[in-house]
Amino acid sequence: MYSVAVVILNYNGKHFLEKFLPSVITYSIGSQIIVADNKSTDGSIEYLQQNFPTIEIIRLIRNEGYSQGYNLALQQIKATYYILLNSDVEVTPNWLNPLIALMESDSQIAACQPKIKSYSDKRAFEYAGAAGGYIDKYGYPFCRGRLFSHVEIDNGQYNDTREVFWATGACMVVRAELFWLLGGLDPHFFAHMEEIDLCWRIKNAGYKIIYCAESTVFHVGGGTLPVSNPRKTFLNFRNGIVLLYKNLPEDQLWRIIFIRLVLDGVAAIQFLLTFSFANFAAVFKAHMSFYKNISVWKQQRKKSIRLAKGFAHEEIYKKSIVYSFFIEKKRTFKQLKF
Repeated sequence: MYSVAVVILNYNGKHFLEKFLPSVITYSIGSQIIVADNKSTDGSIEYLQQNFPTIEIIRLIRNEGYSQGYNLALQQIKATYYILLNSDVEVTPNWLNPLIALMESDSQIAACQPKIKSYSDKRAFEYAGAAGGYIDKYGYPFCRGRLFSHVEIDNGQYNDTREVFWATGACMVVRAELFWLLGGLDPHFFAHMEEIDLCWRIKNAGYKIIYCAESTVFHVGGGTLPVSNPRKTFLNFRNGIVLLYKNLPEDQLWRIIFIRLVLDGVAAIQFLLTFSFANFAAVFKAHMSFYKNISVWKQQRKKSIRLAKGFAHEEIYKKSIVYSFFIEKKRTFKQLKF
């Protein structure tokens, strides 16, 4: 018999817990519900103790970020399936059962995600996950339902359950045994793209990531760092390079990374031309951080490659999503035709 743990990692998200935790409790019957707190200072713990005394709380001694925060919390939880759920997600009445049924249907499915729609516009997909995640050959992530800043309205065009490349960390179901076998989330990422790294390792190890169309949740998004925040820019650009370095096969590694660095440089110039000097500096700092910590990434790469069984994945877009979006003006996943 399986067991399910819904784990919400919280950092100063009391307002989200007030708004969304009741629906998680109501619609997650039969599962453990646990809040792992990243040393919040906004009264989150006191709020939970006063209003939800039966909810288990795991207290972390400092803000460990998303990756290590979840690693430390999940080490203390025994379950067949972990559900990593952002505090700013509103679940729906039948969100949980289809996800678990899907996982139970095939032992090769390591992780899955529901349809992720926008809390502020419930007709639309949400940036972080939409209808399942993909990457292009240079490691740029995108989703069915979201290419860069362009988000589609949900008209049922992605109502098919199918294999994808990555599942969003906003709401991800992962098989606990495989989570630990493959090393968990990389703590060096801190936050942003760590779930893509985990999913790439899962794919390389021969397992599947699935998008489940029968389950829907609504995500606020940007609850911790807004899109324009230089810290977010730094993490996205730094982690994007590390993602490639850890998971690409040897014969593609440096050619792809060189092109990615050039494309990042173009993005940095764009920041400069729009007078976003802090974000321009963040891209530079991201590249310097990659070089400075190359010994760390080498160790992580060795671990990733050791567990890999193959590197060819149909869910990697064989072209440049940057070129397809900005030059060819393709705005929807279906226009990519891959």
